Amino acid sequence: MKKHTKIVAAGRKAEYTKGVVNPVVQRASTVVFESVAEMQEAIKGRGHRTLFYGRRGTNTHFALQDAITELENGAGCALYPSGAAAIAQSLLSFLKAGDHLLMVDTAYEPTRDLCDKLLKGYGIETTYYDPMVGAGIDALIQDNTKVLFLESPGSITMEVQDVPAMVEVAKRRGVITMLDNTWGNGWQFRPLDHGVDISIQAATKYIVGHSDVMMGVAVANERYWPELREHSYLLGQCTSADDAYLALRGLRTMPARLKQHEQSAMTVAKWLEAHPLVDHVRHPAFETCPGHEFFKRDFDGSNGLFSIVMKEGSQKAINRFLDALSHFKMGFSWGGYESLVTANKTMEHLRSTTGWTLGPVIRLHIGLEDVEDLIEDLEHALKVYEQNLGKS
Repeated sequence: MKKHTKIVAAGRKAEYTKGVVNPVVQRASTVVFESVAEMQEAIKGRGHRTLFYGRRGTNTHFALQDAITELENGAGCALYPSGAAAIAQSLLSFLKAGDHLLMVDTAYEPTRDLCDKLLKGYGIETTYYDPMVGAGIDALIQDNTKVLFLESPGSITMEVQDVPAMVEVAKRRGVITMLDNTWGNGWQFRPLDHGVDISIQAATKYIVGHSDVMMGVAVANERYWPELREHSYLLGQCTSADDAYLALRGLRTMPARLKQHEQSAMTVAKWLEAHPLVDHVRHPAFETCPGHEFFKRDFDGSNGLFSIVMKEGSQKAINRFLDALSHFKMGFSWGGYESLVTANKTMEHLRSTTGWTLGPVIRLHIGLEDVEDLIEDLEHALKVYEQNLGKS
């Protein structure tokens, strides 16, 4: 089955749709049984799309899990109340006191906080590594290394990792691999196809696509799915049926939305590339982005999220730039239909191994607005930025 057909058909079994187009919204805490035999049968199959208890899920949840499992070519999908919860649960399902974690140095800030503030207290050691280390990760693996965590592209600075090379080393050394695939979204990159054990997403972003649902998902291969599924249940991870329905609805239009996000982002990025204040563009499809060659090899396309590195800039210039924007709003998420912006004068506070000696970084999410309006907005804000250079 071709990709576009799969994403329309996935998770739409008759038992989920009940004779209509979309899976029905089935809300439940308690599931009732008509006999002891029926209840015992449900207990036996409680981890396999069987109605058992609301926290295990309803047919609405099962439909979404089936669809994302098909999208990412996995053995099963767990649902969480946020992307951060999906990352935390995936790590906590396989790490214990005395274990060692290899975490990419460009990780999403809440992931870094999880390692430094929670896992450390549990007796789990974290080593941050250069995202561009590739097969050189072998030198960092210790006898007690349990998990290698990747995020490709990296948060904010967009480094694309050599996933197959790193996975090959990890498998040879008996290390579990996890990858934050929120940017790759399961449509443009499928980590399990490249040997990764667990693919994690903030479904809040492109799967939902409308900035109105918090959700995380983790898809595991056959080897690690049973453990991830059971540990997620034991720690009480669940989502509402209404949110699962909205994620299913968003999933159907994701390829069409991504195509427009990609087209508009490329137009804006090319315009910014030529701007005299911009040092270079951090967009995986651009040669100026570290790991661009891996993006060309492994990904099926790009989307609306990228960054630019400025040649110079003070905090005042950054603040004035942000305040001067109209169509771009300031916000901590991305992946919705609207354009967003964040900025960092330096990345040093978010780096442990690689450091940062370049200029300020501005991250943009290009939404579905008219691209000419977005460029006009950026042009005006960059003029304000220039007027405030040198001012503290």
